[in-house]
Amino acid sequence: MPEWEGIKPMNAGRLVNDDETVFKVGLGPIRMKWIAKHHSVVPGESFADRMMKGPFGAWNHVHNFNTVSKDVTEISDNVEYRLPFHILTGWSAGLTVLPRIRQMFNYRSTRVTNDIRQIQATAKLARKRVLVSGSTGMIGLQLCAFLETAGHEVHRLLRVNTKLPPDVNSTQIVRWNDLTGEVVEGDMNGFDTIIHLAGAGIGDKRWSKKRKQLIRDSRVIPTENLSKLISKLDKPPKTLMCGSAIGFYGERGTEVLDESSSPGNEFLAEICGEWENASTVASEAGIRVLHLRTGIVVSPLGGALAKLLLPAQLGAGGPVGGGKQMQSWISLDDEVYAIHHLMMNDSCEGAYNLTAPNTVNQKQFARVLGRVLRRPGFMPLPGFVIKLLFGEMGKKLVLEGQDVRPTRLLESGYEFTYPELEMCLRNCLGKMK
Repeated sequence: MPEWEGIKPMNAGRLVNDDETVFKVGLGPIRMKWIAKHHSVVPGESFADRMMKGPFGAWNHVHNFNTVSKDVTEISDNVEYRLPFHILTGWSAGLTVLPRIRQMFNYRSTRVTNDIRQIQATAKLARKRVLVSGSTGMIGLQLCAFLETAGHEVHRLLRVNTKLPPDVNSTQIVRWNDLTGEVVEGDMNGFDTIIHLAGAGIGDKRWSKKRKQLIRDSRVIPTENLSKLISKLDKPPKTLMCGSAIGFYGERGTEVLDESSSPGNEFLAEICGEWENASTVASEAGIRVLHLRTGIVVSPLGGALAKLLLPAQLGAGGPVGGGKQMQSWISLDDEVYAIHHLMMNDSCEGAYNLTAPNTVNQKQFARVLGRVLRRPGFMPLPGFVIKLLFGEMGKKLVLEGQDVRPTRLLESGYEFTYPELEMCLRNCLGKMK
């Protein structure tokens, strides 16, 4: 579903007649449950969803799949809907609903095309059995969905008390205590790749001494335990991919950085260094280890963009703290595609910067966002306000920056789907021209 709709799955039904899929949709500040019942299911040819409960007076969506040739399938959709209080509101559908539906299907068409292009790039390679931690986070959710679409067998590595995601079968999970390394449910043996993304959010709360310790411990300790655990398995994975961040380089102003650049010497840089070193045991055991040094992931589903959207929509999306600080960003799609690319290329090993090749400063980011939203960004936000509101966290994450380039990723043959910020924002915010 489109990123800007903020749809949250609650229960995923099977694709059989009368099964129901339940999710929450956002209508401004209001969250509403949408219950869709599957009907008219013809496997491999078509199926339909009828809204049983939701924001419309009526909604029926028919999905058709027509085989054109061995390698080509034509997808067509037929949507019939009625607004609540149709007699009074029907006239407004062309102004309010139709543009939103068109953007939704344009987004889906683009996403399907991009997914297929990525999948075809590795179509001749064997599919993999993959275990993913952090699968309930913004990146993990999208990554698991894409890996399954690409034909891989995907399992989730969950902590003991983590709730089972609605679309996941209980046979597809491994549960463990990440602070002790003990597996309490399932088997870690036999996976081709383990992708370890879990960790407490660095921008969720002010950095108290306790919070900084949690940020460190939620990354370093589980990674160290996971590395020790898999190195002793009877059937260890061939590949371990660990999350990291461009915070590894520290605050460097406008200095252009790549994977050959030296690490920084401040809080985030030290944590990233420890985080990456925690997988040494796995590397010494002969497992291919990759460190995913991720930049600012651009998506309304979370992270920096989700926090910037409301001020920007109100015309208060001007430069922050002068706006000269560099923003090394990456689209959520490219984050997922790049991880898949690295997973499928056995020659790739070590650290990779997951950032778009065309960085911008914060003032440029604000200007592009305002243009996409068609809102003026005339109200700058002084740096002292950020420090007052968010303390050290705000200073490091908002007022400082890095110009980080994906040199090794490009050298490995990866081609970015969204190398330019404006196209990325238009796609993820439903503002395509």
